[in-house]
Amino acid sequence: MASTDKPTDPEYNKEAPPPPPPSATVNCFAFDITLRVLLFASALTAVVVVVTSNQTKFIPPLGFREAKFKHSPALVYFVVALSVAGLYSIITTLASLSVIWKPHLSTKFLLHFAFWDVLILGLVASATGAAGGVAYIGLKGNDHVMWNKICNKYDKFCQHLAGSLAVSLFASIVLVLLVWLSVYSLHRRIPK
Repeated sequence: MASTDKPTDPEYNKEAPPPPPPSATVNCFAFDITLRVLLFASALTAVVVVVTSNQTKFIPPLGFREAKFKHSPALVYFVVALSVAGLYSIITTLASLSVIWKPHLSTKFLLHFAFWDVLILGLVASATGAAGGVAYIGLKGNDHVMWNKICNKYDKFCQHLAGSLAVSLFASIVLVLLVWLSVYSLHRRIPK
């Protein structure tokens, strides 16, 4: 026979803890917005610096030669990946603003932010690594496969590329902080 009494399980009789205070949630999203604006600024800066890095030089036996980011598939990938990161930061900044205005959506957005931030972090980190590999070959060359260094000839191009890589590394760090913030905010919402 089934009993109609409430179960004696202590977990069943516990009341749910109150949700976190709204001010703490807003503060996390305010920091989130700040990081997303920094991500946009760094992605935009890195893209503009690489795209404007063209340099033409007269090389005696060959004539006039030009160094462009379009000449390397890794640098094209770098520009596309950081452009995607910049667009992503605009979209998620607007989403974070909407969460401040409608706090009942915050948990769902935090979970989506955590997933997408990790994906964009992978994209930006892989693009930075690919461009960094090309930049290293340009700086040092590779005697084993007879790839000559070019930074001694195209100094402005290499300086632009180095600056863009540094800003891209900063964007990767900002994305790591965004992932940590999303995971921490989700962790705080788990009832204890």
